[in-house]
Amino acid sequence: MANIIKVGMADLNVCKSPDGLTTLGLGSCVGICLRDPVSKVGGLAHAMLPDSKQIENNSNRYKFVDTGIDDLINKMVLLGANKSRLEAKIAGGAQMFAFQNRSDMVRVGERNVESAKKILRMLGIPLKAEDTGLNYGRTIIFYPETGELIIRSAGKQEKKI
Repeated sequence: MANIIKVGMADLNVCKSPDGLTTLGLGSCVGICLRDPVSKVGGLAHAMLPDSKQIENNSNRYKFVDTGIDDLINKMVLLGANKSRLEAKIAGGAQMFAFQNRSDMVRVGERNVESAKKILRMLGIPLKAEDTGLNYGRTIIFYPETGELIIRSAGKQEKKI
């Protein structure tokens, strides 16, 4: 029987098939799912902010998209993943509150998604699918064996990407 490993906010974890990973309550946060389709090693980061260099107190590297992706890859490699085979899926990055002001402080979700895409591109990791933006929260379950990402949101049909 497969275990589903919970990943908290500003946290990350890795696993090997048949296990899976889940995180709850992705609002403006972004869930970054990586997997090596050969070794079936996967990882999930629940990042709150786009860039660790913009914040003075950044002792929790998992809180940020940039450092979280780096640490996630390193943990996956230790479990047997090959960095050159990694592929990604992302979810979250919602605009949870309606504001007239479109300042960067309000656009955290959008900036998280932009940051994740930019870093994945820089690392040469293909983004296979995404479910991002809009104005609702998401809970996700990721299965490294198949690469399936299940997205659940209150009042919406369950999605599989």
